[in-house]
Amino acid sequence: MSKLILLRHLQSQWNKENRFTGWTDVPLSLEGRASVKEIAQQLLNFDIDKVYTSPLIRNKETALLVLKELGKENLPLVVDKALDERNYGQLQGENKDEAKEKYGQDQVKLWRRSWDQTPPEGESLKDVYERVVPFYQNNIEKDLKEGKNVLVVASHNSLRALVKYVENIPEKDIINLEIPSGGIKEYEL
Repeated sequence: MSKLILLRHLQSQWNKENRFTGWTDVPLSLEGRASVKEIAQQLLNFDIDKVYTSPLIRNKETALLVLKELGKENLPLVVDKALDERNYGQLQGENKDEAKEKYGQDQVKLWRRSWDQTPPEGESLKDVYERVVPFYQNNIEKDLKEGKNVLVVASHNSLRALVKYVENIPEKDIINLEIPSGGIKEYEL
């Protein structure tokens, strides 16, 4: 039986500043880097064979720091843009609280968590799902079927798309799924 382990990147500088990050390439915060030992401790008992991440520095840096902490720097690491965070369009860089004041709390929640609401010039979760799931099916699922244990280190919405697929979460219920920075989800497949 294979294991799929999903890890949301550690706290980034813009997570700390409560900003929409999206495709903006923002590094981890000092607090995010400092939490790597705690996260690696949670992954210590997993026999990881392969790691997937996106080219965004917060994702790559999390993957590399965790692997170093685990003493597994030599594991195969696949970096692919399909696993990038959603594009928040015009919201990227904006403070989330200021966006709620400007657009209304309900509208911002729909842009951030709903299935098919798209922020101005950005992507919906459905758009993210349509790029993440085919990548998963063509690559990660293949590794899992070969008996490999796979760690995916990615951003919030790319992981939400994967969780929706793996758990078959209905579109109307996906709005309730949150994965905190450094959050881990494990599946036996």
